[in-house]
Amino acid sequence: MDVHKARAFLAVAEELHFGRAARRLHIAQPPLSRMIRSIEQELGATLFERGPRRVTLTPVGEALVEPARSLVMQSERITEIVRRMQRGESGRVSLGFSGASVNAVVGALVGKVRRDAPELTLDLRGSQLSEPGLERLLAGGLDAILGRWDRLPPEVESCILAEEELLVALPAGHPLATSAELAPEPLADEPWVVLPGGTGATLSNRLHLLGTRGGFVPRIVETAVDSATQLLMVDAGAGLALTFSGVSESIPVHDVVFRPVRPSLGPVEVRLAWRRADPNPALAKLIALAASLNE
Repeated sequence: MDVHKARAFLAVAEELHFGRAARRLHIAQPPLSRMIRSIEQELGATLFERGPRRVTLTPVGEALVEPARSLVMQSERITEIVRRMQRGESGRVSLGFSGASVNAVVGALVGKVRRDAPELTLDLRGSQLSEPGLERLLAGGLDAILGRWDRLPPEVESCILAEEELLVALPAGHPLATSAELAPEPLADEPWVVLPGGTGATLSNRLHLLGTRGGFVPRIVETAVDSATQLLMVDAGAGLALTFSGVSESIPVHDVVFRPVRPSLGPVEVRLAWRRADPNPALAKLIALAASLNE
């Protein structure tokens, strides 16, 4: 018995009158009578006793009421699940982010989703640096990613969730640590610890800009796997590092200090990025929630 026939059977079983059941189903009585006879033929059993003045359920018909009702309810539940998914109210989104340096933004976004779209599941993927994470996004391994980029490819769209400042991290005992802010020129002879770069990587581009302003080519001595490791290497005296204000606020390192560069190297935007052509309705809902974070 399919759902359509189950609804017809239940209407007659609950009304015990073919005319009232037909009106409830918004169909004529003869097609309803034919449908009930078709169900009885399919099942090989009589479901209703039809008298001149009343209709009653047979024992087989009575036994069929609850299974038919369960079938209809399951069908309605499935329909509602599909509609909620189409509206983006439920579903799954894989969200990449670098780690502790964007913890505050990730926490705010997750909280927003839990409050406003509790059936939407975020599959959080940490340790996704901006450039490698962007490659995974383009390859379809992620639905969205939080990161910082100076340039994004045309097939990627984004929205700004936060704005940060660039800082130089240096050991607390370094001679330049006594300065409240740093000009580019005194940094000319310093070694640098960097993160993996790329054509759109913010730190790579801004370190190059710092060197251009100071008249030097940055001397890179180490490449760290993430911001926490980068600061540990600075703490150990391996070199200085250009980093974000979000890193200084999220990753405690006791013997590292942070100083702004003047003139500024420009603000850094923390963005949610996604593939422009991605049809996932749950992603569209996440984007709308993310865009409302700063409202």
